[in-house]
Amino acid sequence: MPRTGEISEPRVLLTGFDPFGGASLNPSWLAVQALHGRQVAGHRVVAARLPTVFDESVAQLRALLAAHTPGLVLCVGVASGRRAISIERVAINLNDASLADNQGARPVDTPVVPGGPAAFFSSLPVKAMLQALQKQGLPVELSQTAGTFVCNHVFYGLMHTLATDPAHEGVRGGFVHVPDLDALALPDLVGGMHLLLEVAIRVRTDLTLSAGAVF
Repeated sequence: MPRTGEISEPRVLLTGFDPFGGASLNPSWLAVQALHGRQVAGHRVVAARLPTVFDESVAQLRALLAAHTPGLVLCVGVASGRRAISIERVAINLNDASLADNQGARPVDTPVVPGGPAAFFSSLPVKAMLQALQKQGLPVELSQTAGTFVCNHVFYGLMHTLATDPAHEGVRGGFVHVPDLDALALPDLVGGMHLLLEVAIRVRTDLTLSAGAVF
């Protein structure tokens, strides 16, 4: 609780992942960590690292939401093989792992949330975010799939929580994949994440989709 007379600063929650698959680092966490404590468009950035583990990742994300009460959430993961920052549009209610997570779990054809909607759209202004990075000359794309591994698991878990928990009413959220560092240097990743946050805070929604729509 803020002290008497203290104004609570609005916060943005920014998450990355720990290393997995034998890697010694995860570019998503390196980029996110670099922004921790910074001010972006009048908001304080709170960065946190999630485990690359089904279920536990979403449980930790929910705990972070409760602890920091952010107005906006952007989760970030790495997509090896992609050559651009990928702004994700859709989270689907499906786990279908082609490899094991960091605790050996490999769910196949299971729901992220049993009985939940088939999918959620990001509630961030994905087109405005795309255009902002394009104007800066950064490699960027709008992606229609976040896969079916832990990244999508977290994306769907985030959007389901924001849509169903009254404590987070009005909070907007989304997901971005970043490439490996051989495709985009860390300073460019950090700058890209900063710009994405700024646009997401300042622009409420794109005109193409209703925020948080489900199907």
